[in-house]
Amino acid sequence: MTHLSVEMLAADATEPITSAGHAQLGIAVLAGIAVIVLLITKFKLHAFLSLIIGSLVLGAVAGAPLDKAIASFSTGLGTTVAGTGVLIALGAVLGRLLADSGGADQIVDTILAKSGRAAMPWAMVLIAGIVGLPIFFEVGIVLLIPVVLLVAKRGNFSLMRIGIPALAGLSVMHGLIPPHPGPLAAIDAVKANLGITLALGVVVAIPTAIIAGPVFSRYAARWVDIQPPETMVPERAGDDLEKRPGFGITVATVLLPVVMMLTKALVDIVVDDPEHTVQRVFDVVGSPLIALLTAVLVAMFTLGRAAGFTRGRIAGTVEKSLGPIAGVVLIVGAGGGFKQTLVDAGVGQMILDVSKGWNISALLLAWLIAVAIRLATGSATVATISAAGLVGPLAADMSTTHAALLVLAIGCGSLFFSHVNDAGFWLVKEYFGMSVGQTLKTWSVMETLISVVGIGCVLLLSLVI
Repeated sequence: MTHLSVEMLAADATEPITSAGHAQLGIAVLAGIAVIVLLITKFKLHAFLSLIIGSLVLGAVAGAPLDKAIASFSTGLGTTVAGTGVLIALGAVLGRLLADSGGADQIVDTILAKSGRAAMPWAMVLIAGIVGLPIFFEVGIVLLIPVVLLVAKRGNFSLMRIGIPALAGLSVMHGLIPPHPGPLAAIDAVKANLGITLALGVVVAIPTAIIAGPVFSRYAARWVDIQPPETMVPERAGDDLEKRPGFGITVATVLLPVVMMLTKALVDIVVDDPEHTVQRVFDVVGSPLIALLTAVLVAMFTLGRAAGFTRGRIAGTVEKSLGPIAGVVLIVGAGGGFKQTLVDAGVGQMILDVSKGWNISALLLAWLIAVAIRLATGSATVATISAAGLVGPLAADMSTTHAALLVLAIGCGSLFFSHVNDAGFWLVKEYFGMSVGQTLKTWSVMETLISVVGIGCVLLLSLVI
């Protein structure tokens, strides 16, 4: 099912916490989002606090009793953290082991050594895709910036020719591929199959990253022809190590959780019997928690011990990885609380009611909602979580594959046109030494390309599967 021509509300949908009409609910949503945007951009308030206040404003304007609005927010926060918090933590540990052991540097150096000048932009998108799989976007930027700057300088490339493919690879992974927080939260909200979403996400991610990366970088390099800023080349973790893990074992470790989750999805399709022993075993083996936990434990040996780390240093690396993600977990949780307040206020029902006569693709509607929230809040993760909560009822009558495509449509929308209210915008601007205008012409256009090409691929897939 791809169109909103019939009722698609889940039969067990909860009663809304307010009886407000569509106009009042629409004003409440705009007021809540406006407060969040204003607090984040104008008053520089942390996104976690801004989301709490925005949720309360939304509930108040919608006419909901304050105690019920608080209960909705708390429920959403708890559910989201329970569903994704542990996975985010495990992903952070795996990413830190990859970085500190020099494994990421080993992947980078090996691929670059085998790449010619013409293939360099393609090599950069491949590196970013592999390295960006288990780690957060911001961490990926910090890891890859030294490589981008060095390659551009030594090869006499325009910085955009090398930088845009790396940024595209990282951004696509961040928006579409589990175990990144946004996709995980959307899968949980839509009740999609993780393995199938992961498999289809890879299918969408490859052409999207190619078009927004190596292909677009040709034009970006003409629009903004700049050289690497000398002051922005930081030290690489691998440079201080006497030894580091090999290329093959590092790639195998990074891909281990992906293979485990994809195997589960394959078994689900082939066996198709929830009571069958094989399927029950792989339901456990391929669950995100077990897959990521296994990868972390394996990485302690294949990455940590291979780099010569003692048990104490491995423990220290794990401990250091958890501190920086506290803010991420809280923002994701608060985004889930905001989402639940939207849902409990009846906004999801309102969207279904209003859009019934449109005969618009459910996937396109999900993308448009995510785009609107992304433009307003600047956060891809908040846009993903909020949009997933709003369009969750659309998945009630969808097939397994179309529910997965709904998650991907939301993920694509969440990446649309990063601008001045997005922390990633300023991170890229400062690292690459660009002006605001140059950042808009390169990074912002690249993000928009990812979003548009991605939803195009999703819509094409919806016609054939």
